[in-house]
Amino acid sequence: MPQSPPSLDATHEVLNQPPPLADYNLFSSDRALGEAVAREGAAWAIRELTELGATLGRPETIESGFAANTNPPQLRAFDRYGNRRDEVVFHPAYHEMLGLAVAAGLHSSPWATPRPGAHVARAAGFYMLTQIESGVCCPIAMTYGSVPTLRREASLAAEWLPRIFSRHYDRGFRPAAEKTGALLGMGMTEKQGGSDLRANTTRAVPSGEGSGIHRITGHKWFMSAPMCDAFLVLAQAPKGPSCFLVPRWTPEGARNGLRLQRLKDKLGNRSNASSEVEFVEAWGALVGEEGRGIPIIIEMSNLTRLDCAIGTAGLMRQAVAQAVHHARHRRAFQKHLVDQPLMANVLADLALETEAACALALRLARAYDGEDAALRRLITPVAKYWICKRGPAVAVEALEALGGNGYVEESIMPRIYREMPVNSVWEGSANIICLDVRRAMTREPGAVDAFLAEIGRARGGNPRLDRFLAMLGTELHAAQQESEGLARRIVGRMAVALEAALLVKHAPPAVADAFCASRLENEAGGAFGTLPAGIDTRPIVERAAPQ
Repeated sequence: MPQSPPSLDATHEVLNQPPPLADYNLFSSDRALGEAVAREGAAWAIRELTELGATLGRPETIESGFAANTNPPQLRAFDRYGNRRDEVVFHPAYHEMLGLAVAAGLHSSPWATPRPGAHVARAAGFYMLTQIESGVCCPIAMTYGSVPTLRREASLAAEWLPRIFSRHYDRGFRPAAEKTGALLGMGMTEKQGGSDLRANTTRAVPSGEGSGIHRITGHKWFMSAPMCDAFLVLAQAPKGPSCFLVPRWTPEGARNGLRLQRLKDKLGNRSNASSEVEFVEAWGALVGEEGRGIPIIIEMSNLTRLDCAIGTAGLMRQAVAQAVHHARHRRAFQKHLVDQPLMANVLADLALETEAACALALRLARAYDGEDAALRRLITPVAKYWICKRGPAVAVEALEALGGNGYVEESIMPRIYREMPVNSVWEGSANIICLDVRRAMTREPGAVDAFLAEIGRARGGNPRLDRFLAMLGTELHAAQQESEGLARRIVGRMAVALEAALLVKHAPPAVADAFCASRLENEAGGAFGTLPAGIDTRPIVERAAPQ
């Protein structure tokens, strides 16, 4: 008697595939993050961060992140009759994610309710948010960075800060005075100058409409999040480059002269709109002293550079969490991948890099809670450079750990891989950042000594680190006279020294010793999975696993 063919269900039975990493708490499942929050002075925020971590880890929140990236924003430059609209339309999922971030206070909470550890608590929330949806992080970061700049003008601060401090996300396109909350962006880059801000040609002419009021004409080659309610813009005033607050609507309730030309078709960060804009006699209010616009707006950039470091560290964490989760469930050659010695070496190496980035990012956040300004000025570009340089390498190795499953768009890994370079480019690419470190070393009194004192607190905790710090101290004092062509080398060594010092002081010995052995003396060419012999990878991987 002939046998019946196997059923379709039998031929499509799914075996040896990991479950989705979903319905988990991004905060309580991350040991390194929780410990960093507590030691850097934000233990009071653990309950709130735990609630946010649970919300971000829900399947529906994760799906919103996917939906926002699958449905990028659309420019509506004109209405059906030919009238200018200059509006950007976003998918509802983008608004949902941005509303979640604003409700959590990630755009302004350290300024609205200052207390010790407030910047650390906010950094931890931002670190988790970027793991689920990075596109909304841009307006959140710019709004966060705008507050100290706005405080330079009492009248502008009185008008705008209550809106910025609101935890209600108001997506409406109407004058800010009619809204329950506001977000801010910035516009610096022009096509002919790039990072050379003194080459900007956008002009600001006093209008006679009131003290500090100018009319601005020109362009910006990159202006992200163009649906923000106002922008801090750099323009050439009679006394030189100056900073202006340019709202989307004039005080009289008319649409301001911002003409959105097109949206950038970007490699990643696709849920966030980045635009080219023309200013046509746009209304703008002077912020700070005329002619001092570059240092004024750079103050904002330092805070957004902080967020570049935090955001990249968060993306690294998500990439490694996905890789470890996959390896703990997937079997090959009669063993789980996580138990294969070579895979364990790779995962442990990735985990070391990620924990070091987390430690450095949150230590940097504490530096904004009123610490030594010279130290903050130096380590901000150091952390931004190094973490953003290491992020893409972590992403590609973690993606490979998932094999083909990591390369398809149903996985979050391609999105993380595309997302990584933006923070390296944004707020100054690597060369600009390293040259800024050199400026801080030579022009900021006490910065180098403060940095050496910071890393020196870990002396005696690891002999490899002690030897490395002795060499670095000599190199730092010589670096101020060296060619700028060596700047990347010295900045990278500064970052690794600070990461190692933090891990030696605070991480379990298995983590700290392995980091020092592999980063301070190992000559494997920087490839992951090359931890030296004798390192116990199991506790390192187990610590990195989402619990």
